[in-house]
Amino acid sequence: MTQGSDAIGLVLARPARMLGLEPFFMELIAGIEETLSTDGRSLLLHVVPDHEAEIRAYRRWGDGGMVDAVVLVNLVQEDPRLAVLRELAIPTVVVGGPERALEGVAHVWIDNGQAMRDAVAYLVGLGHTTIGRVSGPSTLTHTQSRTAALLEECAALGARGVVLEGDYGEESGTRATRALLGRGNAPSAIVYDNDVMAVAGLGVAHELGLSVPADVSLLAWDDSALCRLSHPPLSAMSLDVHAMGVQVADSVLNLLASGRPTSSTAPLPRLVARGSTARRSR
Repeated sequence: MTQGSDAIGLVLARPARMLGLEPFFMELIAGIEETLSTDGRSLLLHVVPDHEAEIRAYRRWGDGGMVDAVVLVNLVQEDPRLAVLRELAIPTVVVGGPERALEGVAHVWIDNGQAMRDAVAYLVGLGHTTIGRVSGPSTLTHTQSRTAALLEECAALGARGVVLEGDYGEESGTRATRALLGRGNAPSAIVYDNDVMAVAGLGVAHELGLSVPADVSLLAWDDSALCRLSHPPLSAMSLDVHAMGVQVADSVLNLLASGRPTSSTAPLPRLVARGSTARRSR
């Protein structure tokens, strides 16, 4: 049963400046708001620095009856936020996570493991035998799923996987790419966990005098205008994030109408090959 605020809460624990740089959350929010508005509801967005501040926001919302439900993103292992939201009895829809179903909450799941296996199979099929990965924060369950899938698929296909951690920002993409390309037996292909880090990696390759894709192939996660407008255009694992936002909002509305949490699966990210990936030439 809802509390009648007509607001759905979304807390993002990340630097506020990243929202202006990374298209993913803006597209997700647009899809959520578009659908909620048709039901006379609105999205209450709060940006905080960490999960402790996020939990404090949930307690304020719960005590004040400020939201009817919460959309929870960026799960970590043994996520303390789930227990708090259950304690506060705030209906919750989880986006992502390591499993197809989570107890007591509605869930929109993304098969990050299969998407990464598809990406690795594509690059190995182009002759790449050492594949680098610039990941998001390693505490996130979807990061862990992608990393495990990359290493497992590389091993199964006779390739070598090398993973360095980033934070989705430009600086971390630059730093990790330099580290990967500056080592012995450098990877001939690199997969990035978002578009911003991939564009930064493209800049590093150019600075080092490397040709993309002749010397190194680059593949981004989360297709966007950044990928399409770069030179060369970046190949990407493309997910219709706006449509996923609509799916999340539908899950929220269904949960509030029925009181029963259900699980659904987002469409699998598909590989869009552009000018930044090619057959290995060395």
